[in-house]
Amino acid sequence: QVHLVESGGGLVQPGGSLRLSCAASGSGVSPNAMGWYRQAPGKQREVVAVITSGGTTTYGDSVKGRFTISRDNAKNTIYLQMNSLKPEDTAVYYCNWRRIVTYWGQGTQVIVSS
Repeated sequence: QVHLVESGGGLVQPGGSLRLSCAASGSGVSPNAMGWYRQAPGKQREVVAVITSGGTTTYGDSVKGRFTISRDNAKNTIYLQMNSLKPEDTAVYYCNWRRIVTYWGQGTQVIVSS
């Protein structure tokens, strides 16, 4: 069983920045990939950014050039640096861990509003 704990969400003004963290515990093996997904009210969950075990990163079209995913293998933690935030980035952000089985964190709320 893998336990994921997200942190770093909050309220930020448009144009501002936030950094999300996701710490993984409980697994004796490394994931094939970890990533961030988000779900806004009334919308489907969508991919934000994914980083594979080999370090390859992919981003959703709406966040390319503004968000950066990174990882610290020693801490079993991934990060999402979010810059130039827009009101449409408002959502609950979920951490994802994948290796045959997929695990999800509980989510952290991000609100972009003036």
